[in-house]
Amino acid sequence: MHTLKKIWTYLVIAAVAMLAAVNYELFVFPNQFAPSGINGICTMIQYVSHISVGYLSLLVNIPLAIWCYIEVSKPMALRSMVYVVTFSLGLLILDRVDLSAFAYVTENGTSKILGPMVAGVIQGFVYSILIKASAYTGGTDFISAIVHKRHPNKPFFGMSFAINSAIAAASYFVYGCQMEPVILCILYTFMSTTVGDRLMKSGREAICFEIITEYPNEISEELISKLHHTATFLPAKGMYSGKETSVLLCVVNKTQAASVNRIISHYPYTFAMVHPVSEILGNFKNLNSTGREVKEVLDAGDRQTL
Repeated sequence: MHTLKKIWTYLVIAAVAMLAAVNYELFVFPNQFAPSGINGICTMIQYVSHISVGYLSLLVNIPLAIWCYIEVSKPMALRSMVYVVTFSLGLLILDRVDLSAFAYVTENGTSKILGPMVAGVIQGFVYSILIKASAYTGGTDFISAIVHKRHPNKPFFGMSFAINSAIAAASYFVYGCQMEPVILCILYTFMSTTVGDRLMKSGREAICFEIITEYPNEISEELISKLHHTATFLPAKGMYSGKETSVLLCVVNKTQAASVNRIISHYPYTFAMVHPVSEILGNFKNLNSTGREVKEVLDAGDRQTL
């Protein structure tokens, strides 16, 4: 079963790599702007020299992948190379296919921002799938992994921001000294980062209930039996009435919030304060509304540096 899951993971990585290649051909290249990361540099080189990003991506990423394989993580490097090779081959194959009927580009520039916006959304989706599969897109991701391995407490954000800023600035000169490619690069980066971050956190978000009640045992039993989540009991005292009461702290999956509300609504003088939890770390099961555990469909590898 584990072998089949691993094979499925590699197939998914290859599939999203092809999706990324199609994304570049339909929304990035026709709109003449440089996306973020090393591929942004490759895109500008392709625009000037007509050397395909497919070749350039392989040229840059193969030595970085070997470096990561030796120093950081063998599974991560192998999975990332599956993405890089498939992405590069996809670009080389699609270069020979006429996709002009499907590519989004406007002759007079009207609504040109839609191309980079869609490209950013698609690439954000690709990022989120790769992170769940313990893989990278290559380029700055490989550099980030190496830096993190050597300096675990050193954030890579500053270096990544500097690289993307340099790409945006360089695109001004590469694409005929115009501000539009710079703006499109920034827009693409914002969309891909925002969508990717949102999708990656969606499976780790939860809801925290602080339940004030006189029936802690009964409510706890229902939470355990119906939702398969327990609660933490805290003795409390109402300062207005001076009456002893109880507080239950319970963290559940977002899909179970309505079920918790139904449970506590049956008990008099019971109410809850509810607030979102952006991420759960540690031993917390991802359950659906019926209390069944949601299984991971991708093999996570060793998750080093991720």
